[in-house]
Amino acid sequence: MVAATSDTLKLAGEEDSSKRRQILDGARKVFMDLGFDGASMGEIARSAGVSKGTLYVYFADKNSLFEAIVEEESLEQGKLAFNFDPARDVETTLREFGRAYVQVLCRPSGGSAVRTVMAIAERMPEVGRRFYENVLQKTISGLADYLAAHVKPGDLAIDDCQLAASQFIETCKASLFLPFVFQVAPAPSAERAEQVVDSATRMFMAAYRAKAE
Repeated sequence: MVAATSDTLKLAGEEDSSKRRQILDGARKVFMDLGFDGASMGEIARSAGVSKGTLYVYFADKNSLFEAIVEEESLEQGKLAFNFDPARDVETTLREFGRAYVQVLCRPSGGSAVRTVMAIAERMPEVGRRFYENVLQKTISGLADYLAAHVKPGDLAIDDCQLAASQFIETCKASLFLPFVFQVAPAPSAERAEQVVDSATRMFMAAYRAKAE
């Protein structure tokens, strides 16, 4: 009997991680192409280049595989760091954030991820809740905290910073995200996104800039 060494254990762990990554990548493509209901474990196995037996070693069923993908998407988007430095000018920060947010939201896989989560949220509410809290609410709260930092010195006059942050984000998405997510239009150009975000910023400042006494 050959004793397991730290090197062999490390190699086994790396292989296990690589195989799991292979399965998740294949499954993501199937879910994005066919949706949750259209995807099957057999189709996922073919896309991932593994046998169904191997697939079931890592994931018990389609639900657990989908949950793993949503969790991964949440973690990846959670790593995005928008510049909410309180020392920065409000209008500059809003414009830069808005453009970056639209770019992230309307990236090639962004619309598919949102469509798929929305489609499954009713039967798997915990998955929808985690995606909302870890991705969407986290961004809203980050912007709200930044706005609150500019209410104190009197730059902005906002009673509800969470509401104001949500309003700005939704206005940045106006005419861009819904046509994209429903596949009516391609991802917006940088020029179009800039135009919409600049308009959203002007509207926001008109509503919330502190009035001089």
